[in-house]
Amino acid sequence: MNIHENEQRGLRDHLRAVEEIFPLRFIGLLPRGAAAHVLENEALDLLAEKLPGLTLITLTGAELDLAKRLHRPVGIVLDSELRGREREEVLSQVRPL
Repeated sequence: MNIHENEQRGLRDHLRAVEEIFPLRFIGLLPRGAAAHVLENEALDLLAEKLPGLTLITLTGAELDLAKRLHRPVGIVLDSELRGREREEVLSQVRPL
């Protein structure tokens, strides 16, 4: 097993832990800048599916929780909020987890 596999496994473990607390399911990694509300260059942008009960407050909580776990800023883009051409462009760049 190489270091990259360990990092990927660690990321997946953190994502699953956040999914247990907040009503969302992570789908994949997005290119930096997809979550436009997070400005830091070292941020991690993620695509997630909204589950019943997710609010703006709980979404923000999920971003903060995951940022604390990963020691870097996190931006979450909800699949349900993507429309039209923007949706096609973003989904074509998703890297599965």
